[in-house]
Amino acid sequence: MKYEIFGNDLPGVSILLDKGESVYTQSGGMSWMSDKMKMETNVKGGLMKGIGRMFSGESLFMVTYTSMAAAQEIVFASTFPGQILAFDLSNGEEWICQKSSFLVGEPSIHLSVEWTKRFSSGLFGGEGFILQRISGKGKVFLETAGSVVKRELKANEVLKVDTGNVVAFSRGVKYEVETVKGFKNIFFGGEGLFLTKLTGPGTVYLQTLTMQNVAGRLIPYLPTGGNN
Repeated sequence: MKYEIFGNDLPGVSILLDKGESVYTQSGGMSWMSDKMKMETNVKGGLMKGIGRMFSGESLFMVTYTSMAAAQEIVFASTFPGQILAFDLSNGEEWICQKSSFLVGEPSIHLSVEWTKRFSSGLFGGEGFILQRISGKGKVFLETAGSVVKRELKANEVLKVDTGNVVAFSRGVKYEVETVKGFKNIFFGGEGLFLTKLTGPGTVYLQTLTMQNVAGRLIPYLPTGGNN
């Protein structure tokens, strides 16, 4: 399997498959493909795993594309201005990612729900409630919003992030949601009530844009039912 990530603010990934090679994505994720590509829609992993994926922002049904000939191309496009990250889980490592970040992966990649250890943190921490756990062996592609920064955290090094700006972090990173301290900070700081606390060691990917912030900027300009 070969791939190329192309484009700037609205990127795509072109994947070249040999005969018998496959990738899977959520329903509706494919942009275009070569003629000799077999498409199969199913509830990957069974109904319960499918329902779990729905909680993490993905679709119940997943689609597997299998090449029926050599050098068949299939393209997947990002759904939001940002970047596409490629991960090669050749050593069987695991990543914890924001919900809806999964774009496409090889069949040997497992996608499941990751719940925060403290229910209260997730309940009040927005994105912190439900995350995605990506495991297995093979290549997987994630889509992000805005520009991306990679940080390597040393043991016990702490990074505090607005929750929506977290893209992914390696399994060894400790993850918590904490309350912003101070009355004025809470009500006038403009950063919300919660921050994500990431403690090393491990690798962290951060994004400069969040879908929530973009939506908040657009809502005042959207037409309402009362307008003619």
